[in-house]
Amino acid sequence: MGTPEFAVASLQRLLNAGCQVVAVVTAPDRPSGRGLQVIASPVKKAAEAAGLPVLQPEKLRDPAFLEQLRSFQADLQVVVAFRMLPEVVWAMPTIGTFNLHASLLPQYRGAAPINWAIINGETETGVTTFFIEKEIDTGQMIFQDTEPVYPDDTAGTLHDRLMEKGADLVLKTVRAIEAGDYPRTPQPTATDLKPAPKLHRETCEVNWNQPAEVVRNFVRGLSPYPTAWTTLNGKFYKLYNVSVAANRLGAFSPGTIDTDNKTYINIAVADGWISIDELQAEGKRRMTVEEFLRGNHL
Repeated sequence: MGTPEFAVASLQRLLNAGCQVVAVVTAPDRPSGRGLQVIASPVKKAAEAAGLPVLQPEKLRDPAFLEQLRSFQADLQVVVAFRMLPEVVWAMPTIGTFNLHASLLPQYRGAAPINWAIINGETETGVTTFFIEKEIDTGQMIFQDTEPVYPDDTAGTLHDRLMEKGADLVLKTVRAIEAGDYPRTPQPTATDLKPAPKLHRETCEVNWNQPAEVVRNFVRGLSPYPTAWTTLNGKFYKLYNVSVAANRLGAFSPGTIDTDNKTYINIAVADGWISIDELQAEGKRRMTVEEFLRGNHL
């Protein structure tokens, strides 16, 4: 069960290893892009290419879907980047249902663990497989694997590494369950848990009143998607890449713009300046700051 590209690697890993995948459950086709063409999910495309039955329920409690799902008589269900399952679904297989989560649980429970790990300046994260229970992301852990977060990682680069590492962990988990030799470790109780809630448009606005490194982590943690944004001189811009700029001008109130309108745009923050390296104006393509300034002035 999965929908985005992140889940495709796990499906392919299971198929390449000869595991018997009896069916795939994914999101219904949705309109997407400017033309609102109806697009199949990446997992659906991969499943169809492999000749697998594909189920696309609008509602996971739909009796017709539940009957069809039950007909496959699965021993185990594997969930990677899918929606929250009702108990009638996750409790259906004889062994149960496990989930791959892109964090070192119990930290970063929620919908956006990769983004929040970078936003919060973490130097290490990872992937966890765990059995699904009633409370989201709280079930007994099976395996974990760590992954460093590098200083220049974006959500995109970290996503791609965790996608591959997670696929390996999914296969390892399936093989261990198949052999009947696998741990079921309760998640440790901790008081300093960091959540990973779903990101919304208002969450992604840059706050220039924060220190430079906090702003830099915020931008790279949202790049390339869903993307940090700001308004400059009243116009909306997405920010894909920024760096901490040398403080040549002294202290200015946060949000102050400094530019030569040729090679750089700097924005004052709480403790110095941020240099905008890559941005996108509304209705335009993504550009380096030099490309942008060839046709635009602030």
